Amino acid sequence: MQRADLTRRAVAEALGTALLLATVVGSGIMAEGLAGGNAAMALLANAIATGAALVALILTLGPISGAHFNPVVTVADASQGGLPWREVPPYVLAQVAGAFAGVAAADTMFNLPVFFVSRHVRTGLSQWFSEFVATFGLLAVIWGCSRRRSEAVPLAVGAYITAAYWFTASTSFANPAVTVARAATDTFAGIRPVDTPGFIVAQVAGAAAATVFFRWLVPNLPQRASDVVVPREEARTS
Repeated sequence: MQRADLTRRAVAEALGTALLLATVVGSGIMAEGLAGGNAAMALLANAIATGAALVALILTLGPISGAHFNPVVTVADASQGGLPWREVPPYVLAQVAGAFAGVAAADTMFNLPVFFVSRHVRTGLSQWFSEFVATFGLLAVIWGCSRRRSEAVPLAVGAYITAAYWFTASTSFANPAVTVARAATDTFAGIRPVDTPGFIVAQVAGAAAATVFFRWLVPNLPQRASDVVVPREEARTS
C-alpha cells in the first residue's frame, strides 16, 4: 500500500484535531453542567473523555498521517527525519484549523456562540512548568513506545493524557494548536488569549527537551523516526 498523499494526510490531521477539540471542549461543557459544581467530577469526566478519544483517533487516523494532531509532535518528527520539513507547514496549518473547527463544533452543539473569548485565567510559573512537564512526558511516551512497541502508542498516549489532566496544575494542554483554539471558548476548557504564549513556549521547550533526551537514551532514534506517532503506511511497507 502506498503512503497517502500530502493532501489526504493534512485532511486526516485536521479531522483528528477537530474531533479531539470537540471532545475536550464538549465533554468539559457537559461535565460542568452535570457535576453540580463539583470541579473534581467535572475534571474526571473531561479527562476520561479526552483520553478515550485520543486512543480512538490515533487508531483510526494514525495509519494515514501518523496521528500527530499537535504541532510540537510534527516538528519533533521532522527534526528526527520522520517527516520532510516541507510538509511541516501543511500539517501545522491543518492542525490549527482543525482545532478551531472542533471548538466551533462543540460550542454549536451546546447552543453557545461559535467562538467567544475565554476569561479562564491560566498563568504563572507553576502553570508554565506544568506545561513543560506535560509536554515532555507526552513526547517521552511517544518516542519511547514508538521505538519499541508502536502498537501500544494509542493506549499509552490516551492513558498518559488522562493521568496528566490530574497530576499537572495546568490540566495538561501539551499542544499549541489545542491551546490557541481553547482561547476561543469561554467554557470549562478555556484559557485567556493573553495566557497562551506562556503555555506555548513551555510546550515547545518540553517537546525539545524530550526529543533531545530520547535521542541520547535511544541511539537508533533517527533510523526509526518514521514510526511517530504510529507507523504510516509507507513505514509499514518500507
